[in-house]
Amino acid sequence: MFDVVIIGAGPAGLTAGIYTSRGGLKTGIVELAMPGGQAASTEKIENYPGFPEGVNGYELMNAFHQQALSFGAEFIFEEVQTFDLKDPVKKIQTESRVLEARSIIIAAGSKPRLLGVPGEEFFKGRGVSYCATCDGAFFKGKKVAVIGGGDAALEEGVYLTRFAEEVIIIHRREGFRASQIAVNRAKENPKIRFELNCVVEEILGSDYVEGVRVRNVLDSTKREIPAAGVFIYVGTDPNAQFIHGEIKTDERGYIYTNQYLQTNIEGVYAAGDIRDTPLRQVATAVGDGALAAAEVEKYLSGTPNS
Repeated sequence: MFDVVIIGAGPAGLTAGIYTSRGGLKTGIVELAMPGGQAASTEKIENYPGFPEGVNGYELMNAFHQQALSFGAEFIFEEVQTFDLKDPVKKIQTESRVLEARSIIIAAGSKPRLLGVPGEEFFKGRGVSYCATCDGAFFKGKKVAVIGGGDAALEEGVYLTRFAEEVIIIHRREGFRASQIAVNRAKENPKIRFELNCVVEEILGSDYVEGVRVRNVLDSTKREIPAAGVFIYVGTDPNAQFIHGEIKTDERGYIYTNQYLQTNIEGVYAAGDIRDTPLRQVATAVGDGALAAAEVEKYLSGTPNS
């Protein structure tokens, strides 16, 4: 029996675990992969306070992980399959066991959104990637394409220039959703070129990626762009595959919470990227984790906010 089970070990889940375990609550943190979530695969985080030169995402998240361990949080490295939330004691079904908890914080985060074009699924691991930090070194001296126009696309595109001969950023518009500083850095990098007003219609190759077919959205012309790798950054979707009906979500699957991060189920809270929130950053996830932990402590002491 846990006082609180936290689902997900990204910035929000780890922060919540630091707070709850330090506060004396018996804390279990369930995580399918390595601690840190998407932040752990980010080469350099420049907008997290306290690091004027930036910080490596893996190193930052490893520090979060070690801090949670130091206060006694227990990590269960399994996948959550479903849960039963109707009773005061909640039940979480993983691959090999049923965990019981007096409260739950859902901090499962989000995952890269698929592009949804022919060839994407077939070439996963054979040239299609969603993580430049993980796979960039495989493309030393080669041409790669980056799909997207947000901060992740441009920042990871710049990172890929460490290895690639050329990085082609393909974006469906003329303008970018990314911050101006990210745009400027990409435009100033001589190894980056842009293919704007273009959408990818197919990823091409035989055994491995050899290029992409793009369509110009202004004149509908199509052409092929050679590339040995395709890095896709077109947004995220919530890791909500285990949520079935009990918890209220929006049409995309992001969890609705009130200002205290309570869901519609008593004793169940949500924090970080998986909830319906206007900003998804490490800093906001950390704030969510701290608030959710504080609210769990109030709930378990019988003085919850309404």
